[in-house]
Amino acid sequence: MKAYQTSEIKNIALLGSSGSGKTTLAEAMLFESGVIKRRGSVDNLNTVSDYFPVEKEYGYSVFSSVISYPWKDKMMNFIDCPGSDDFIGGVISALNVTDLGMMLIDATSGVEVGTMNQFRITEELHKPLLFLINRLDHEKADFENTLTGLKEMYGNKVTVVQYPVASGLAFNAVVDVLKQKMYKWAPSATEPEVLEIPDSEKARADEYFQVLLEAAAENDEALMEKFFDQGTLTEEEMREGIHKGMLTRSIFPVFVASAEKNMCVHRVMNFLSIAAPSPSDTPAPLNTAGEEVKPDSNAPTSLFFFKTTVEPHIGEVSYFKVMSGTLNEGDDLFNANRNSKERLSQIQTVAGQIRNKAEVLHAGAIGAAVKLRDVRTGNTLNAKSDGNKFDFIKYPEPRYRRAIRPLSESNTEKLSEALNRMKEEDPTWIVEVSKELKQTIVSGQGEFHLKTLKWRIENNDKIEIEFIEPRIPYRETITKAARADYRHKKQSGGAGQFGEVHMIIEPYTEGMPMPDVFRFGGQEYKISVRDVQEIPLEWGGKLVFVNSIVGGAIDARFLPAIQKGLMQRMEQGPLTGSYARDVRVIVYDGKMHPVDSNEISFMLAGRNAFSTAFKEAGPKILEPVYDVVVSIPAEFMGDIMSDLQSRRGMIMGMESEKGFENLKARVPLKEMSTYSTTLSSITGGRGSFTMKFSSYELVPSDVQDKLLKEYEAQKKEED
Repeated sequence: MKAYQTSEIKNIALLGSSGSGKTTLAEAMLFESGVIKRRGSVDNLNTVSDYFPVEKEYGYSVFSSVISYPWKDKMMNFIDCPGSDDFIGGVISALNVTDLGMMLIDATSGVEVGTMNQFRITEELHKPLLFLINRLDHEKADFENTLTGLKEMYGNKVTVVQYPVASGLAFNAVVDVLKQKMYKWAPSATEPEVLEIPDSEKARADEYFQVLLEAAAENDEALMEKFFDQGTLTEEEMREGIHKGMLTRSIFPVFVASAEKNMCVHRVMNFLSIAAPSPSDTPAPLNTAGEEVKPDSNAPTSLFFFKTTVEPHIGEVSYFKVMSGTLNEGDDLFNANRNSKERLSQIQTVAGQIRNKAEVLHAGAIGAAVKLRDVRTGNTLNAKSDGNKFDFIKYPEPRYRRAIRPLSESNTEKLSEALNRMKEEDPTWIVEVSKELKQTIVSGQGEFHLKTLKWRIENNDKIEIEFIEPRIPYRETITKAARADYRHKKQSGGAGQFGEVHMIIEPYTEGMPMPDVFRFGGQEYKISVRDVQEIPLEWGGKLVFVNSIVGGAIDARFLPAIQKGLMQRMEQGPLTGSYARDVRVIVYDGKMHPVDSNEISFMLAGRNAFSTAFKEAGPKILEPVYDVVVSIPAEFMGDIMSDLQSRRGMIMGMESEKGFENLKARVPLKEMSTYSTTLSSITGGRGSFTMKFSSYELVPSDVQDKLLKEYEAQKKEED
């Protein structure tokens, strides 16, 4: 295989909502390029890219798929991304290693929520973008409405390069504004007839041409001067202006196609091979030291691994981008993340499940390696140990969580291995073995995201599992000061146990002063601080331990034991067994025995005194509250607001965004369990949301009463 130079490489993310035709387009491009001799179809479950069993089961993309083919002396690397918002991680990783996004728009549906979400990611990453309006041959296709929707959403940057003479069942001809030609397909023809633009289309074509001409000229001073002098530009000059306009996101060119009938695919492939940016045209990524790493083939070699799959009959396949330098088959590289050496004995370019041996890959290339010893998604491999390290892919917070368990306890370890393996394939799956909740929690982007995980575990790994409602990580705290003492005394014939602890507890907030005196039951307790320890808790908040012992009532050597007893009780709060937090404990008095006092005596005395005081200190349960942003069409605003309020949500505001409303709210995690499904039901799949942990807040009294009763019932069952 030819070793393509950086300037000859084009890396493109294939974007679009589910059903927009990305996989069908990828199949058509591979057929046009000669990589495959016969086109598969999504309906027949035989496409090159959607080849995983779960994708055949559901009928659309679950994983991103790398599609590489040579075309016009260029190496075209496409990453076919899933359209469902549940699999947005594939879109994010793809856009981080490509230089252009090609967004497919279904001509029957127009701009969809998935379009908006993916567009937003291209905007955040400053990636050039091209629109391809697809499925124009469908009976419900409407080019004009689709174009109007794009312009309303993204403004005059949306610039027509091609348009259909007619859309729908009559779709058989396209006017190419840039080439000033019309392409027309006879029934059953595989190649179009190239014609002059007919008089009936001249005015419309001229109008689009003038807009495209001005947009191309605006992106280069020399082109602008020539445009003013001569009033026009050559096709090559316009293409150069479009190229520069895409780089600055001042032009979003619009092409048209029927991928299923292979109409206009060849033309789009030609345009991309010439005008799409190469890796050296776009801003260089930064390594973790904040340094630019340019795609220079003569620099030291650095590879970034952006994707891992476990594929049938092959095993683990690791996909990488050559960030700098030149990779040769058999190179020994150093893993900057795992401090290990790795030999790449075989390197490949891939087209879905088709693999081609490569001997050399230059900077900017996308390739794959099979069965590497110690490489994970997100790792960087370098030619030398002091090389680069990359960490530029940022995934969204999870939105849907479930506890998972095998139906047979004997499969617990096997399930753990399967979950860890699948997390490598999709980093937006978050797996947490919670000591606090005594559950394994799997979090993802939505119900279908986790449904896919379940299908794969049950069908590929043959482990029967179930999802159950996850417990909520509540916290316990107090709202007022309280005092308690406890004497632990035990005599059993030999050495006894004796320890007595007197303490005051109060709610703690950062920086609050220490009172000099407390009053309980008409009696004053003066505080003389001898030592203060602030103990950050791993579950959030603090325990502040104050030594106010006077007169040697308790020997200093027993204070760590008292503190240990407190921590034991903080780890299993007195109300519901949840972690306690934000408490200041002042040990001010006690008693000890010259023979029977020991550490365990004071640990038990401290723990029991704390438990008694806690229950007298206005104990409250805290719940995790999340910041939620819901993006919906405006007509659903009332229903969504009502639903959020029924979930104890507090509406924080709203913002309009080109036909959609972004509704901001703060909602308890407990109430978000089924939100993904409800939102889809209310909006017909047109809504999306994000959620991020905000804070712990007091639960309402009725909710607290319910939680206390549930905990008491649970304890009785366990007893």
